Amino acid sequence: MSKVCILTGKKVMVGNNVSHSNIKTKRRFYPNLQTKRFYIPETGEWVTLKLSTSAIKTINKNGITPTINKFLKKGKI
Repeated sequence: MSKVCILTGKKVMVGNNVSHSNIKTKRRFYPNLQTKRFYIPETGEWVTLKLSTSAIKTINKNGITPTINKFLKKGKI
């Protein structure tokens, strides 16, 4: 499975490790992804999503249904 947030689209970034002697080697910055289950009361079912922690905070603040609808309108899902 890829390391991409379903809602926000956050994904792996590429950068450099820089040593004390200023030697640069490639490295990867991974998003903070968590697997979380959410209950959708309108349909009465549970959904498992792979989300970044910022997306989880947004869902906790606004609710699962409005957040999913907002991202569907933007075309990110």
